[in-house]
Amino acid sequence: MTDSPTPTASLSAAGTPLPKRWLAVVATIWAGQAVSMVTSYAAGYAAIWYVTETTGSALALAAMSICAYLPMGLIAPFGGAIADKHNRKLVMIAADLGVGLVSLALGVVILLGQVTLGLLVVLVVARSIGQALHSPAMMASMPLLVPEKHLLRINTLDQLLVSAASIGAPAFGILLYTTIGFHSVMFLDFFGALAAVAGLALAKIPTVRDEAAENQHVVANLRDGWRAVAENRGLLVLLGGITLVMIVFAPLGSIYPLMTYDYFGGDGYMAALAEAVFGAGMIVGSGVLMATGGGKKLARLIAIATLVVGASTVACGLMPPTAFPAFVALCGVMAVASAWYNGPMITLVQRNVPSEKMGRAMGLTTSLISFSSPIGIALGGALAEGIGIAPFFVVDGVICLVLGALIYLPKSVRALDRAPAAADGPDNAAGDAGEPAKGGPDQGE
Repeated sequence: MTDSPTPTASLSAAGTPLPKRWLAVVATIWAGQAVSMVTSYAAGYAAIWYVTETTGSALALAAMSICAYLPMGLIAPFGGAIADKHNRKLVMIAADLGVGLVSLALGVVILLGQVTLGLLVVLVVARSIGQALHSPAMMASMPLLVPEKHLLRINTLDQLLVSAASIGAPAFGILLYTTIGFHSVMFLDFFGALAAVAGLALAKIPTVRDEAAENQHVVANLRDGWRAVAENRGLLVLLGGITLVMIVFAPLGSIYPLMTYDYFGGDGYMAALAEAVFGAGMIVGSGVLMATGGGKKLARLIAIATLVVGASTVACGLMPPTAFPAFVALCGVMAVASAWYNGPMITLVQRNVPSEKMGRAMGLTTSLISFSSPIGIALGGALAEGIGIAPFFVVDGVICLVLGALIYLPKSVRALDRAPAAADGPDNAAGDAGEPAKGGPDQGE
């Protein structure tokens, strides 16, 4: 231990020594993750298309969606506890490799002509479990790798890659599905998982462990993670508000095609156009965050995003049936604002929770988001069925406007934007990033 303090410029967002060539480390990790995202989206869409072709059942598709969300919501808190007790790099590698091996095995089964709906459910559940283990470890690792001033940009990179993959990968998956066969998409997903594993294996990733949690029961582990979030009242209130927003917003994704077909009298091409514009808007919104760094008031940015989403949704519901071009334009506006939730939310959690408890905090955050989607889809679908698609857009948008107006009112939430480190000079990570991990970080493998 030296007597002189570590220069601020060499600190990570977690207040620990910043790895040398940190940008190269992050680029190596995300290059592998980007390949894996494309192949995973392609495989997932191919599986959905197979179920659509073979069953034609909306119930079967709904069951697949539930299998995609529910395990993640249930297991993510435990995944966060694992990330705080074990080497986070190895946890991520194990999760990626496990999902890849499931895809490889399914590809062999498909090639042998033995594929069933049950096996596809196994694939979807395995993906969800893998994501529940992978995401908390990844999000908990980023503050140890990145300077404070770039933390939001790196957190937004995940969303940018997901948005880009969601536009092109489904078409890529269907192309392989129809030209080479379903098995080829599964084999491709296996090689995508290997790319993700390679990126992680080549990167030197610091990790921290919570020594106090080593001999604790898992319930005590989870309770400590909850306390780490709940100790900051503003953070807890903001997460609760965002969860409500997610529940309200989730049904729109499943109702968009019906709005195009039933209200605007459109066809499949018009529905695809609306979806493509929304995806492009998400990319633009993520790009804005990466270019600007999100500013110093991230909680306020989330409130503004909620207001924009609410106003756009109300306007969509009030459009006449002849105004489809305006509807598409509003889809783009809504998507830009929708991109301003995930990165700022994750960054605020990372700034306000100690590094050794970060995995559990991120597991809790992932669980809240995962549960909000199926709950919102179920409630919103029932309401839209009762009052009609266009009126549902109006009601949904009004609720978003109310939440957007209320979410930034509590003083504790506004205090999140007054953290001293957020306003200091470049790379300043001390202060609002949480206390350094006990004993300092391990430097990975």
